[in-house]
Amino acid sequence: MQSPPSIPPPTLYARWGKRLLDLILVVPALTGFLLLWPLLWALVRWGVGRPVLIRQRRVGYRGRPFTLYKLRTLRGAPLNRTSWPHQDDLRLTPVGRWLRAFGVDELPQLWNVLKGEMSLVGPRPLLPDDLPEEHHWPLMPRHQVRPGLTGWAQIQGRNSVDLERRYELDAWYAAHVSLWLDLRILLQTLVKLMRREGVWHPEERAVKQAADHV
Repeated sequence: MQSPPSIPPPTLYARWGKRLLDLILVVPALTGFLLLWPLLWALVRWGVGRPVLIRQRRVGYRGRPFTLYKLRTLRGAPLNRTSWPHQDDLRLTPVGRWLRAFGVDELPQLWNVLKGEMSLVGPRPLLPDDLPEEHHWPLMPRHQVRPGLTGWAQIQGRNSVDLERRYELDAWYAAHVSLWLDLRILLQTLVKLMRREGVWHPEERAVKQAADHV
């Protein structure tokens, strides 16, 4: 693995302001999510199955693994990766498709943001299998900032961006963190979700839910 590009020292915003912005925005957002939780629980329970809330091991800030939360979108137990593309299409229900299309399945990660494991904006946390050897994780530029609910790579194509390109976009973001960039990403994310752009990437269907825990 090549040496990671140098990341400039964190700015005042990256050190303190970013977390403050997260708390200002996530508290009302999480309150709204909790108010909708009974409806979302019933929708997922009826349209997808149990458990409604799933947990995934993801790699976060400075390469530390953490537990990410999301709403279930696939019916049935996880399958092995070799059969996933075909089975994924069969097991994705209309409710699960809607949840993914508008990013509703990711809303439980507001709790991860509140806990400080994630930020509203940052590189999307990846599965361990999508990263190089574990001892390289802390050195990767994408892990020099907290992972995000949305990020620079997402507004450049969401899931249509392959992993190598995503690494590059995440490294660029880590080197250019600013308030205005974060606000731009948040605004453009809303636009992308409303237009349902970049929801699927053929090569990622096989790994999208490989770490679901029943």
